[in-house]
This record gives sequence, structure tokens and C-alpha cells, in this order.
Amino acid sequence: MDPVPPHMRTWTTLNYVAYWISDAANAAVWELASSMLAIGLSWRQALPAIAVGHVIIAVVMVLNGTIGARLHIGFPVLNRSSFGFWFSYFSVISRVVLSMFWFGVQTFTGSECVYQMLKAIWPSLAHLPNHLPASANITTSGIMCYFLYWLIQFPFMLISPQRIRWLFLVKAIIVPTAWLAMLIWAFIKVPVSRGFFEEHTALSGSALSWAWLGALNAALGIYSTLSVNIPDFTRYAKDERAQYVQLAIIPTAFTLCGFIGLSVTSAGVVLYGEVLWDPLRLIDHWDNRAAAFFASFAFALATLGTNISANSLSAANDMTVLFPRYINIRRGQVICAIIGGWALCPWEILANATGFLSFMSGYTVFLGPFAGIMVTDYWLIHGGKVDVPAMYRPHGRYRYTYGFNWRAVLAILLSVPPTMPGLINSINPNIKIGGAVHLFDIAWLFGFFTASFVYYVTSTLFPAKETFMEKAILDLNDDQSSSNHGQEDLSSVGEKGSVRDEIRSIRD
Repeated sequence: MDPVPPHMRTWTTLNYVAYWISDAANAAVWELASSMLAIGLSWRQALPAIAVGHVIIAVVMVLNGTIGARLHIGFPVLNRSSFGFWFSYFSVISRVVLSMFWFGVQTFTGSECVYQMLKAIWPSLAHLPNHLPASANITTSGIMCYFLYWLIQFPFMLISPQRIRWLFLVKAIIVPTAWLAMLIWAFIKVPVSRGFFEEHTALSGSALSWAWLGALNAALGIYSTLSVNIPDFTRYAKDERAQYVQLAIIPTAFTLCGFIGLSVTSAGVVLYGEVLWDPLRLIDHWDNRAAAFFASFAFALATLGTNISANSLSAANDMTVLFPRYINIRRGQVICAIIGGWALCPWEILANATGFLSFMSGYTVFLGPFAGIMVTDYWLIHGGKVDVPAMYRPHGRYRYTYGFNWRAVLAILLSVPPTMPGLINSINPNIKIGGAVHLFDIAWLFGFFTASFVYYVTSTLFPAKETFMEKAILDLNDDQSSSNHGQEDLSSVGEKGSVRDEIRSIRD
């Protein structure tokens, strides 16, 4: 929970480029693109949806990321300034649950990689008797490989956030190379004129429009969690300029990776007669065992880096705030591995393409409003003038009303419930809700802009005057003599009695 001291601010522009290239080259991004083909869109609709979605997410990522790089604090602490000291726990708990779900999904994808790698070495694995019913949506060999991958990734959870950046650098070199090889394979096996450019959507009219908006929302959803908690990573930046590169690298990397996913999936349709939206199921059709092994290894590495950074560390960071006396980051990651890895049964989510898109769209219901409130509060309402020491004080200026900022509460109440009927319908299609289902197709956009508007209007008409100040207070020395020190950086932490000492006193 402490502000990051200067010697631990080690992330450079290169690290953020490597991070996003490595994160873009993961199975979930491939599945996002290819599952759009499975619901009836062609590449002509799918690729723009991916590009537009990630341009929007990149803007939000940099806006929230700059806050972390400037203040050197993580999302759970930062969120207190807009939600209120106690209401911030609602967003933290919500994100813990979502991170755990994603951890399970990525672990299942990694288990498919392990299966393909083992099958490439011992083809007899494909004939291992299955003792589980079809309704389980997983086989005996599948659960065995799931357990193996879960064990493989476990030690990586013990690496600190400062050192884990080297994993992203390795992944950013190996994984894109493997994806490029698969793209070349696809274009050799199925010329562009026969596969990719021949495809047209069977949808038309309003059905096409809503399908595209649903695809856009899914593109927004895939990294909407990280758009909220990006301060957990940018707090380690050497300076705030180091993370500006995200604005360019995110849409570029994700659109290119989406293009590869669409191209290879389109080739799979021609070669195997079905939309193999899961890349590991496409690899399962290959006869070349060496190619299957190395491609699966690349996906396993891609999934590992994403799961540790975007899910495990995120959940652990939040749990340290919920139970600081008992849980540190490592213990939080272990809890995430057990609950997210086993209790949530991720193979049920990935049983079909529609379920996958519904899952990704589902949690944007909450994350869009969270991101909107954070951006609006810091940049529009307070203009970057916040009080960092007060974020650690239960009775400080961010207590608002009994620890709740009613403006944020109202913004959530007006932006989340309207999309809930669509979420329910996506879980159980037998529940008919009429035209309300379409609001769910734009859940992130609706939530982000509705919450931002409500929060801005209420904060302007009924300002929380105690939260406004002439200059940002980044350190206790600023708090005590701001007229002499101005916006002093937290580099004084540890040298003078400051935020870290205050945190320890509160903790004690």
C-alpha cells in the first residue's frame, strides 16, 4: 500500500512497450477476434471493432496510468479519493472477483497448451479414457493438464512486480515470432483470395449493427480491468512520460494480433470446415508434432505472463488493502490461485464462443463506471490536485459522508442497473427482456459515459469543498507547509517522516 520509493521506480518506456506487446499476444486476444467470426461477423466488421475498442481503452489507460505514475500509489488507495474511504472497497472487491474469474480462464487456456505439448510428445494422450460426463465440459486429460499448468505457473507468483518485467521482455520476443509463423502458415495453406477476403457476413440491418456493437463492447471488456487498475503498474514508472507510449502501442499491438487471429481462423474454416475460434483447438488438427509443440509453448508463455500481471497481481494488490494485517501480495496471489483456479470452474465459461463473449461483456457492466468516475474525478473535477496522505486516513478529507462519496454512489446506481437485465439474459437466454438486451451490447460505453456525466454534474452542483486545494499534496511536508514546498515528490519518503511513517502508524 505504500507509495513506491524512488529506487523501486524501474519501469521504462521499453518495459511498457514489451509489456503490451506480450499482453496483446495472448490466447484471449486471439479468441476475442476469432469468436467474432463465430457469431457471424466477417473480418471487415471484426477488425474495426477491435481497433476502435483498443483506441478507446488506450486513452483511458493513459489517463488513469498517468495518475499512478505521478502519485506512485496503486489503484486501491487512489480510488479512495473519488469513491470515499469506505465505498472504495466496493470497487476493490468487485475487481478482486473479476480478476479471479480471469485467472481461471487464462489458466484453462494454459492447460490446453500443456495438452497440445504433451500430445506432441506422446500422441497416445489423445486416447486417454475419459471418465467425466459430457456436461462437465472438460475431460479427464483436460483436468490433468489443467492441474499441471496450475502447478507450473505457481512459482512465478512469488516474483516481485519490479522483477517480473523481464518475463514480459522475453515473452515479447518469443510469442510474436510464433504468431507471425502461424500467419505465414495460414496464408501459404489458404491464399488470401480463397479465405480471408472471400468472407462476408450473413448478418444485415439491425442484427449486424448490434452484433458489431457487441463485438466492440467485448473488445473494450478484454482489458477493462487493467484500464481501472493500471496505476498498480504505472506507479513503478521512472517518470510519468515513460507510460505515455501506451497510447500508441495498445491499439497497434492489439489490432495486429487481432488481424493474425482472424486470418488464421479464416484459414481454419477453409481447411477444417468449422470456425475454430480457440487457437489450441486449431493446433489440435495439425499433423506436424514439432510445430504443434512450439506453437503451444508460445501460447503457454503468452498466457503465463498475462495471468500473472493482469490477474494474479491485480487480485493480490486488492486483497492487501482489504486485509492488510493478514494478507501480503504473495499470500493474495496464492488465494487467487486457489479460488480463481478451482472454485470458479473456468472451463464452463469457455465452453462456447457466445459464452466467452458474454463473459467478457458481462463484467464491463461494472468496470466502465469505475473507470469513468476515476478519470472524471482526477482530471475534470480536481484538475490533478489531490491529497495523497489523506488517502491513508479513514477520517481525512476523503471520508466524505461516513466514508461514502454519495456522488459516486449515485453514478453507480444510474449506470449499472440499466444493463443488468441484459447480463441476466446473456447468462440465461430463456429469460426474455425485450429490447433491453441491446443496452448490454454497449455496457462499457454506456457505463463509462453515464457514470462520468452523473459524477461530473453532481460534483459541480454539489462540490465536496473539503477535497479541493490550491496545490497537490504529495507528501506530509506538503501538507504541513505547502506554501514553501509546493508539489514535492515522494522521493522524500523514507528520508523524512512522511507517508510511509503515517501508513505504519495507522496500521499499528
